[in-house]
Amino acid sequence: MTNNLMTDKKPIRQDPYKEKSGCYKTAGWIFRGGLLLLVMVVCLTAALVLYGRWLNSGQGGVRLEGGGAHLNPAERLYLQTYLAARAEQLQGPVGTGATAVPFTITPGQTASDITVNLAAAGLVRDAELFLNYLHYFGLDSRLEAGDFLLDPTWPLPEMAVALTDARAREITLRFIEGWRLEEMADSLRQIRPANINADEFQAITQRQAPFDLSRYDFLASLPPDATLEGYLFPDTYRVPLDADAAYLVDLMLTNFGERVTPEMRQAYGAQGLSLREAVTLASIVQREAVIADERPLIAGVFLNRLRDGTLLQADPTVQYAVGYQPDRQTWWKTPLFLDDLQFDSPYNSYRYAGLPPGPIASPSLSALQAVANPTPSDFIFFVASCDGMAPGSHIFSVTYEEHLANVERCR
Repeated sequence: MTNNLMTDKKPIRQDPYKEKSGCYKTAGWIFRGGLLLLVMVVCLTAALVLYGRWLNSGQGGVRLEGGGAHLNPAERLYLQTYLAARAEQLQGPVGTGATAVPFTITPGQTASDITVNLAAAGLVRDAELFLNYLHYFGLDSRLEAGDFLLDPTWPLPEMAVALTDARAREITLRFIEGWRLEEMADSLRQIRPANINADEFQAITQRQAPFDLSRYDFLASLPPDATLEGYLFPDTYRVPLDADAAYLVDLMLTNFGERVTPEMRQAYGAQGLSLREAVTLASIVQREAVIADERPLIAGVFLNRLRDGTLLQADPTVQYAVGYQPDRQTWWKTPLFLDDLQFDSPYNSYRYAGLPPGPIASPSLSALQAVANPTPSDFIFFVASCDGMAPGSHIFSVTYEEHLANVERCR
């Protein structure tokens, strides 16, 4: 009886709702895991896209990749994303100014201190971006104390790297052939380079400030009241940041002494000219002759006039005499009028015979060589050319009648 009863019992059936609930729970976890995985894939893909765009942003001139070994993974990813979003800004001018500015980092300054000073000087427009860039590449720990010449038009990466090298920097100065002293000083006022004071430069070159000339043999016979006009060799000079006006004057005078060789000085003597007379004539040739190939011929014409006792009648000497023209903001008045030719000055070669008292500008090497080796000719006159000849060229003549005819033809 007992066995039959046990055999007739049916197995207990599970609640179907409980079974379904377990399935739903498992499916929910699978769904959430899949969704999380999808989000991670999307984020990773977006990060990789941004990273790729960032790495390739350098094709226009700036290339960024890597980063310092000091960064942890999270920091590296954040900075990569931050900088990638500002790739265009990294390629543009880092500062707000337009000209190079001297800048000093003193010992003990932090990257943050330096960046604040850079921003105050107009050398950095976005301090946060600059600091983040420095930190990403580990440059914030490599900034050096010292003096720099920084250009706000540089891209940010160039500025950042420049601050890691405090070796003495140089600036480039260009003095144009045919400039007079005042034009050189004016150029320095506009550039404001290093420690070179334009007023001090002008005072030294005009002999109004103390400066030892005993080191320059070619100035041994310089009259006490004469300036250094003509002896400051026009050239491109590279000078250190700590250069002052006296340093620059010495550099230019030394250059003159090296360029005007003993052979050239001997050749001046063969022409019957002292060194000062030769430099004076070369300065006139420099202003008269636009085309370098004509300079030896024009030098020969002036030498012919000097030997004949004929007035040089060189327009540049009048321009030098009348001086600065404020209405046109130039030291070389053009055109000249008949009244100008009567201007009373020993530099006016229309009124006074022979050479002016001294040079009227800084002659080029080719003008100095032209006076040392003039082209022999019988020409006494020349006038600016016309009739389709090369711009700046001249027509030469032997007689005054020929000259008048050329003047009339080219008027």
